Amino acid sequence: MSNPSNQLQLPIHGWLLEQVQDAILFVDGEGTIVEANQSAWDLLRTSENMSVNVRDYFDFDILMSQEETNTLLEVKDGSKRYIHVKSMKINHAKDQDLYSIILHSVSLNDKVKQAKEHMNKLTQSSFEGIVLHDRGNIIDCDETFARMFGYTVEEMVHRNAFDFVESRSSYKLQSMMDQFPDKPYELTGIKKDGTIIHVEIMAHPYPYQDRVLRGAIVRDITDRVEQEKQIEFMAYYDELTDLPNRTYFMKTLKEAIQQAEHSGEQLAVHFMDIDYFKQINDTLGYVFGDKLLYAFAEQLKMHHDEHNFIARMGGDEFLILQKGIQSKTEAEHLAQKIIKSFESPLQVEGLELFTSVSIGISNYPDDGRDSNDLVKHADSAMNVIKANNRNHYKVFESSISKDFKTILTMETELRKALKEDQLELHYQPQKNIETGQIVGLEALLRWKHPEWGYVPPATFIPLAEKTGLIFEIGEWVLKQACLQNKTWQAQGYPPFVVGVNLSAKQFYQKDLVDKVENILKESGLNANYLELEITESMAMSNEEDIFRTLEGLRALGVHVSIDDFGTGYSSLKYLSQFPISKLKIDRIFIHENRKQNEAIVKSIIHMSHSLNMKVIAEGVETEEQLEFLKTEQCDEMQGYYFSKPLPPHQLDRFFPKIV
Repeated sequence: MSNPSNQLQLPIHGWLLEQVQDAILFVDGEGTIVEANQSAWDLLRTSENMSVNVRDYFDFDILMSQEETNTLLEVKDGSKRYIHVKSMKINHAKDQDLYSIILHSVSLNDKVKQAKEHMNKLTQSSFEGIVLHDRGNIIDCDETFARMFGYTVEEMVHRNAFDFVESRSSYKLQSMMDQFPDKPYELTGIKKDGTIIHVEIMAHPYPYQDRVLRGAIVRDITDRVEQEKQIEFMAYYDELTDLPNRTYFMKTLKEAIQQAEHSGEQLAVHFMDIDYFKQINDTLGYVFGDKLLYAFAEQLKMHHDEHNFIARMGGDEFLILQKGIQSKTEAEHLAQKIIKSFESPLQVEGLELFTSVSIGISNYPDDGRDSNDLVKHADSAMNVIKANNRNHYKVFESSISKDFKTILTMETELRKALKEDQLELHYQPQKNIETGQIVGLEALLRWKHPEWGYVPPATFIPLAEKTGLIFEIGEWVLKQACLQNKTWQAQGYPPFVVGVNLSAKQFYQKDLVDKVENILKESGLNANYLELEITESMAMSNEEDIFRTLEGLRALGVHVSIDDFGTGYSSLKYLSQFPISKLKIDRIFIHENRKQNEAIVKSIIHMSHSLNMKVIAEGVETEEQLEFLKTEQCDEMQGYYFSKPLPPHQLDRFFPKIV
């Protein structure tokens, strides 16, 4: 358009103006378009024959406020288009203002490549979509951004960005509106289909009128976030039960202790163990055991709330951190609730399985001020209750810790005893009541500690069974008894039977018969001079396997006797079928409730003889007891009335040499 009044001299020739491809306008101080090239009219989507005032197209007042302006303006034609405006105020000779304005069409797609290159330089990583918004109102976006959220570009434009952000991320997005961080930040979004998407955003300022628009490069990082969550889950959660693991529990407990130090509140740690889980696992298999653990955990989760943090320690052990309690009584109430909740059966593979739980409790700050002590003391209390009646709870006491330290010390010393030859075998003679002759010896284990002296068997044998040392100790006892018996025979003493007690764990070994056979071969002892003693309860459990083992021992020629007979619940049917050569009457029937027990002893003797078994009474200490046994035709006896257990070198007087 030419200048009709020709009042203002333009700084550029009209012909040259038309040759320039950029859209250029010259506007006076009133906003009147003095001159414009065709590119400008095309961009404004109008012609020189229409309005000649620039205010009809965009906000000219913003340009007048500064000598030089570089901004983004919205076109006033309802199209929601934006144009990039560069303007400079030119002072004319007649003091009339003249503005030179260069216009560029703003399309976000045209800026995508340039913006990506810029942002990649900042972050050294590849981004995907780009969006331009004004305080959350989306002005434009590219197809990649729209597709990322499951929409088209048309569906995204003019929507609010907060519509696509999860509620928990809205506050973060709002706070980022007031700044342009120099590093990417992460948000959680919601796609069109309702699924979650994790995005990383790098904000980029874009000047527009009197404010700044937000350009953002957005990258989908959902896969990375999910992988990180999986790694975190593996680090802090138990895969089988979905409960927090030991690491997470200890971390939470440490934080709770720090809070409690300031608040003065108390805490309780509950250490739980499923009763008889090992037996269930061994009987029904590990797959079933895992399903039981899962069902147990699901039941335990019923006690989870803002105060109770539940975790799996490992195996069949679980932990609960109870926060915000005022007394130990509250901790005991929770333990009682947990125990009661397992009175109902668990459903495992269609089976109703009744389980119970043993719980140890430690309290902060009375029982410890750090996480390790609290868990350790709760574990110690749990072991006390498990060793006694189970299906109950025990609050930690200082004496438990002392006892536990004693046990740890004793276990260490017992391991040393095996290596340093501190173990001994003493032998108690057994004699025929009718003839008075020695017919056998019972080998009894003794531990002579270099500092403590003789340690009672009742103290260290249960510890050996609990720690598994009983296998090594038991094999040592069996080997030493056979070697000693063979030595006596080589010295010219008459051959007699030596009895060796077997623990339940030893007897249930599948390769027991093979071990006995090998020891007999190594020692050179005839199997007929070895007797293995098992308890009544051992013989009556898992009859099929027991029968197989007893048959194997009989095939070797080894005798088997039932020790402590009368204290269990023997079946005459099995006693008659098992290859057992002797019953040993328990000492309680010799010492206590004389009249009542005499009747029991008579019955045992007569029953044994009817089954072609010999009977031996142990714990005989008086002549009166001996006379009673003789009257009832008991075959053999042993006890302090005849001799206490003695070391081998003190037994010579009982054995006359063969001339």
